[in-house]
Amino acid sequence: MLLLFWCVAQAQLAKEFCVADLASSDTPAGYPCKPQAAVTADDFYYRGLGTTGPTVNPFKISLSSAFVTSFPGVNGLGISAARVDFAVGGVVPLHWHPAATELIFVVEGTLSCGFISATSNNRVYTNTLYKGDMMVLPQGQPHFQYNLGNTTAVALSTYSSPNPGVQTLDFALFANNLPSEVLTKVTLLDHLQVKKLKALFGGTG
Repeated sequence: MLLLFWCVAQAQLAKEFCVADLASSDTPAGYPCKPQAAVTADDFYYRGLGTTGPTVNPFKISLSSAFVTSFPGVNGLGISAARVDFAVGGVVPLHWHPAATELIFVVEGTLSCGFISATSNNRVYTNTLYKGDMMVLPQGQPHFQYNLGNTTAVALSTYSSPNPGVQTLDFALFANNLPSEVLTKVTLLDHLQVKKLKALFGGTG
């Protein structure tokens, strides 16, 4: 029995990290490990959240992320991060992460933040978050944030996966090639509104 415990302990120590080999394909279990001899200190270091990221239109936000595809050291460790800069009126629209819970921390400004629970009759949980506040957004639940203030707001999010994934409702509905007639039926939206939203988000059909 002691030998068994020793073997398990040794196996855990041997797998204390698995830097992603980004030249290989991602799998449901993550990226394969980079050969140990090729791992360097730079694999565990990332500075991409230090500045404002690319703008996400038309939502008046900028997004920079530290997911496994840009930060290979988080592979297999169950963690990643992102930064969002909100211009005045900026909004992160309804979206969800199929593979991770999110913990959001307000660095600057004031945000409204909330999620819709699929397991409690679509109950909505919202809070006003000020500088220094946090909120947890459970895995798979549609959630949102928007800037309540008259100045730029900044938030830092961490995730319980190196690759949380994201599905944004607006893009899912209107950035596709599903015929507008079908979208009108399944969303109960007016046909002209569907066409307008498809044009806004780059959809066809």
